[in-house]
Amino acid sequence: MTTAPAGRCRARDLGLRPGQFAPGALNAITDVAGVLVGQVTRIEGDFIRTGVTAIRPHGGDLFRDRVPAGLATINGFGKLAGATQLQELGELETPIVLTNTQAVGRAIEAVVDWALAQPGHADIRSVNAVVGETNDGKLNDIRARGISGEDVLRALETASAGPVEEGSVGAGTGTVAFGWKGGIGTSSRVLPEALGGFTLGALVQSNYGGALLMDGHPVGRALGKFYLKEHADKGDADGSVMVVIATDAPLSDRNLQRLALRAMAGLARTGAAFSDGSGDYAIAFSTHPRVRRPAPDNLVADWPNERMSPLFVAAIEAVEEAVLNSLLCATTVESRDPATGRKRRVQAIDLEAVRSLLARTA
Repeated sequence: MTTAPAGRCRARDLGLRPGQFAPGALNAITDVAGVLVGQVTRIEGDFIRTGVTAIRPHGGDLFRDRVPAGLATINGFGKLAGATQLQELGELETPIVLTNTQAVGRAIEAVVDWALAQPGHADIRSVNAVVGETNDGKLNDIRARGISGEDVLRALETASAGPVEEGSVGAGTGTVAFGWKGGIGTSSRVLPEALGGFTLGALVQSNYGGALLMDGHPVGRALGKFYLKEHADKGDADGSVMVVIATDAPLSDRNLQRLALRAMAGLARTGAAFSDGSGDYAIAFSTHPRVRRPAPDNLVADWPNERMSPLFVAAIEAVEEAVLNSLLCATTVESRDPATGRKRRVQAIDLEAVRSLLARTA
């Protein structure tokens, strides 16, 4: 099972079990067979606090063996590269890379370089690099970009199955959520055989705000940190969040778009404000071999509409828990404002305070 950094914990370590379906063995997006995750964390000097998280739907030639995908947006304040082609064709031909807002351009270049350099790709003339972002400028010198093409290539090349590091790592190194340190979080759900037996996993880059809820418990309000507190706190809700959902269910891009939309319900369960300055995006893809493109024997499988509801529930639950894991696994991060030199510090959520609150409201 994926484990938390020293001194931190995951949601289930606190007794939080959002929803009804059981998680996979790792309780991570990598419970979906074939999915690989790679991360590079950049902490340099007083100013750089950022990184890269790469998600590869499978370890083969993704350009030649594409996976169907769907995209959902609830507030489009963001720079999601490759979004329009993803929507138009309903497929991924490159991995998904997450980083900071100002580093999107560098990440696109690196993903294109990586794709063109793969064996058998000498004839490729166009590549749709999919790069998502959140603004980590509260802790990171975002004007400096902070990452290089080599960092993106390393995240892609080192991507692996197995446990996924969470918290203040990769693209979540400098993020802030609900006023506390945010980061990378992941979770999964396995449907009973009677409902298809499929696995679904979610990974989030949390950098947004509102009034934090943990499995229904009003943690943000109880701990005195929430959006619009005393009608004066105008900053805690802005930011962004990127959600990536993987499943082995045989879904068309149409049903994957529907699945991605349910990620927003998972975010809502965490108390998200979906504010004007927040980019809220979700990408869902299927790894099932019968829906790869081109599909074997030119057949396209699609799970029936009337049997989608359990997958919708699984997505909502996995996204909610992934966000909680991103917060609970995050560690306190300090830096300096590059403009003023002043010390900046975003505290990780107090685990003991959360434990106490949960005990009182159980």
